[in-house]
Amino acid sequence: MNVLVCNAGSTSLKFKLYNMPEERILAEGKIECIGSFDNAIFHYFCSNRKEKVLLYKQDIATYSQGILLFLDYLLDKDFGVLKDITQIERIGFKTVLAKGYYGVHELTPEVLAAMEECIVIAPAHNKPYLEAINHFQMILPDVMLVGVFETAFHTTIPMERRLYGIPYEWYKEYGIQRFGYHGASHSYISSVISEKEGNTGKLISCHLGGSGSLCAIDNGISVDNSFGFSLQTGIIHANRIGDTDPYLFPFLLSQGKSMDEIMEGMDKRGGLFGLSGISNDLRDIELAAAQGDIRAKLTLDVYCHQILQYIGAYFIELGGLNHIVFTGGIGENSVLLRDAICNKLSHIGVELDEENEISQKGDRIISSAQSKVKVWVIPTNEELVVARETCSI
Repeated sequence: MNVLVCNAGSTSLKFKLYNMPEERILAEGKIECIGSFDNAIFHYFCSNRKEKVLLYKQDIATYSQGILLFLDYLLDKDFGVLKDITQIERIGFKTVLAKGYYGVHELTPEVLAAMEECIVIAPAHNKPYLEAINHFQMILPDVMLVGVFETAFHTTIPMERRLYGIPYEWYKEYGIQRFGYHGASHSYISSVISEKEGNTGKLISCHLGGSGSLCAIDNGISVDNSFGFSLQTGIIHANRIGDTDPYLFPFLLSQGKSMDEIMEGMDKRGGLFGLSGISNDLRDIELAAAQGDIRAKLTLDVYCHQILQYIGAYFIELGGLNHIVFTGGIGENSVLLRDAICNKLSHIGVELDEENEISQKGDRIISSAQSKVKVWVIPTNEELVVARETCSI
């Protein structure tokens, strides 16, 4: 079965075409800076060619244009892997949130309407997904479209860890609760540890990137996640503020700030960018901190502190710890951050191996043989999880 996986971001599109159940990648593509007209970047690679296609300064104003460009290359005489577009048998999307639909679902009109209802909660995610889904429906009307919702892996979280201290009627009427996100990534990490170790045991998965979350996993089951009702919550993100006091809103309004200004500050100008005043890219912040920038150093300290708070809470909830896994762009690549976090965990038996930390690539253990907790770095593969779920539904 040929399964196409679509991952839509606020200004990007990623595609992977799998042959399932062999899990063989036939082709993959990525489009950056959609909507910037002459500045979009298109990447394409297929299994039957060694060279990659890289096109700079493209005019890709909409997601629909980006989808058509990728599909054109799938059928290209030199770089194509399909004879006809109808050879795509299913399309899976790494969808985020739909009211009342929190697992893996065929994208029926009812599910799409439920996604529409949640745009106010996840505007940067649901809007582009709905545009992409709508376009695929027009191009391939007979192909099953599947949403693998980010909340799916977290439906096992106990209710006492889901509810806020709000009037219970708000939960019943509006469904306000902690949902948890990054489910595809944490699910993948859980499966890798299970394959390598026989079971996951008590595991904390740290997905750290442009957005970040931590997940407590007990024998393969998600039992807690740092995200809440929206993707704004948890640890600080690249631009989003993470956990905060809700009374900031009425206070800032009383100081003359408009709601639009407040939302922009919390969604676009907060997080790593807002604290550092330098960048939303941790590499830039680490470099500035090394050069003596005080705000950059403070930003790193805040980020590490918040991650450690969740690790401490999950250590207690799990009743012990067998594995810590770092994944995501920051988790996989920042030696400085991993060292700063793990050096604060020596009291629970965490000990790193400096040689493993620096020399190895791919899936690897970076803790010492004496460490009571195994510390891993595992590159995540969310698209593979989506392909598996899309194939199996």
